[in-house]
Amino acid sequence: MKIIKSGAAGFEKFFHQLRQRGGTFSPERLSSAARIVKDVEIHGDKALFKYTQKFDGYKITAATVEVSKAEKNKAMSLTKKDDLKVIRLAARRIEDYHRHQPQQGFMINKEQGVELGQRVLPLARVGIYAPGGKASYPSTILMAAIPAQLAGVEEIILVSPAKDGELHPLIAAAAEISGVKRIFKIGGAQAVAALAYGTKSIPRVDKIVGPGNAYVAAAKKLVFGQVAIDMIAGPSEVVVIADNTANASFAAADMLAQIEHDEMAAAVLLTTSEKLAQEVSREIFIQIKDSARKKIIEKSMARHCAMIITRSIEEAVDIANAFAPEHLELMVKNPKKILAKVRNAGSVFLGSFTPEALGDYTAGTNHILPTGGTARFSSPLGVYDFYKRLSVLSFSQEAFNKLSASTARFAHIEGLDAHAHSVLIRKNNASFRK
Repeated sequence: MKIIKSGAAGFEKFFHQLRQRGGTFSPERLSSAARIVKDVEIHGDKALFKYTQKFDGYKITAATVEVSKAEKNKAMSLTKKDDLKVIRLAARRIEDYHRHQPQQGFMINKEQGVELGQRVLPLARVGIYAPGGKASYPSTILMAAIPAQLAGVEEIILVSPAKDGELHPLIAAAAEISGVKRIFKIGGAQAVAALAYGTKSIPRVDKIVGPGNAYVAAAKKLVFGQVAIDMIAGPSEVVVIADNTANASFAAADMLAQIEHDEMAAAVLLTTSEKLAQEVSREIFIQIKDSARKKIIEKSMARHCAMIITRSIEEAVDIANAFAPEHLELMVKNPKKILAKVRNAGSVFLGSFTPEALGDYTAGTNHILPTGGTARFSSPLGVYDFYKRLSVLSFSQEAFNKLSASTARFAHIEGLDAHAHSVLIRKNNASFRK
């Protein structure tokens, strides 16, 4: 893993390249995803079932695409009791945290005859995408479904590829515990398209949430506008800010935890201590030996990882804010003091005993987070993502009259005479009464 000083010649160029991690879709991938999306839009189930067989290797029909009650029961029966126990623990903690996020509408009555307000309504139907082929991520279902339930979403649809056409027991368990009633055995760009446009078998949703592979991300990008999405999720990433009080083995372990995801994942250590950087480097070499995903980690380290020696912790925070990581760990003497200076991060982990893995599973905060620098303007998934807001206006005739001339004038300024006329026709018809 490269070690570089922030004041070294060439650092800015190096850091610019580091920030480009996985943020750009190749034209080929977008083109491929676009063909799939368009095919499903036009041909519906026929295309959906074709791509499921082609990419996931199993055949489905209109009669088998939705998971039956018997399939759910079978999958649940195969779930280990200890696994169910930990999923329920995580679900309780996620619900407890997200209960603080619901929003309410308001009405303002400051002026005689004027009411201005906002209604906050839950989305009617939401689609959750959860990986479920070779690997399964029940935590993703909890993170998406529980906030949707708390928002009051009427119907939650889960799509997840099924290995050999069989629902993964952990997917079934997470769906049951988080209150998801309908599960469909589909994945990939074709599943995203089905949720966005609807088919005979798959209901159209208002919003799609949840991470997937690069083709899923590309498909979400393509259907945005036809349907809302949570975010374009890219490769996972962590930045660790550490001073000379940090434990090198902890820092190394947390960096490895991120880059075991895939070859495009990123891990960056920002520290004022060159000695610590060397110790972390040695720890990574030791810990990687026993990793089952050693090859993935080694590729990731060569591409998107670095240790940066900064001139101060303040400079480390500035670099972290520029990177805008998905996960930011503060392994420093006074993490709360440093937190006040953090502006751009998906989730911030304070102190040596708050590893990122806690946020992934059992802490209660959401692990569906902005990646690729989008933490500059995006937030973790939450209850607020499952609402829509309606503006509400009510004017009496007297209140209307007070604003009519100014409103008509503004319309004329913008060259919209019909807008002005819609105001003046009411002003001139002063005898009208409801």
